[in-house]
Amino acid sequence: MKKVASGWSLFEISWLALFTSIAVGFTVISKDSLFGFTVFITGVLCVVLAAKGNLMSYVFGMYNTVGYAYLAYINGLFGEVMLNLLFFVPMNVIGFYMWKNNRQDGKLIMRQMELRGLLLVGVVCVLGCLLLGYGLSFIPGQNSPYIDATTTVLSVVATFLMVRRFKEQWLVYIVLNLFTVLLWAIRLLEGSSEGMLMIVMWSAYLVNAVYGYYNWNKGAKEVAA
Repeated sequence: MKKVASGWSLFEISWLALFTSIAVGFTVISKDSLFGFTVFITGVLCVVLAAKGNLMSYVFGMYNTVGYAYLAYINGLFGEVMLNLLFFVPMNVIGFYMWKNNRQDGKLIMRQMELRGLLLVGVVCVLGCLLLGYGLSFIPGQNSPYIDATTTVLSVVATFLMVRRFKEQWLVYIVLNLFTVLLWAIRLLEGSSEGMLMIVMWSAYLVNAVYGYYNWNKGAKEVAA
């Protein structure tokens, strides 16, 4: 893709402008809080920068992690709360230093998994979703336990792959984002005031995950060449 400014492609700039505009529009129409808007924007910046292999992804990601945990808490999505506070917060710190120490000529060194590794990831995802979903179903006030469990487990797996710099993280993120959109659609139908904004945010993540795979696939091939 053609670079138009400081290493940014026209697609990346257009993508940021589009979803920022959508976020502003929904914030005004739904009279959502400024806090919800900042969670949206930092999330978008986090995933766009991750797709580029940029260290600042983890800086914006820390704010988004804490903010999203709060929104999930008030919506009864306790699996999401535990995931963000107990896992993503420390992983943001670990990921920052691992990415910082694995760069060449200013670029992140991207990797590709072997078939055996991919099969192991698949098994872990399926078993983890079933077991966690069963456990969450016993928590009073828990909504959509198995979908919540799926987004939780896939997030954990994708984050480990991301920290280890594997391009396959983006395949997991694509599935994760689809399930998370479904999760918040259910919450919207049940009256969540943040539901629509979260659906837009995770739809933006889905678009970015597809682009992230394209970019990292290219980067991993350059390393292997």
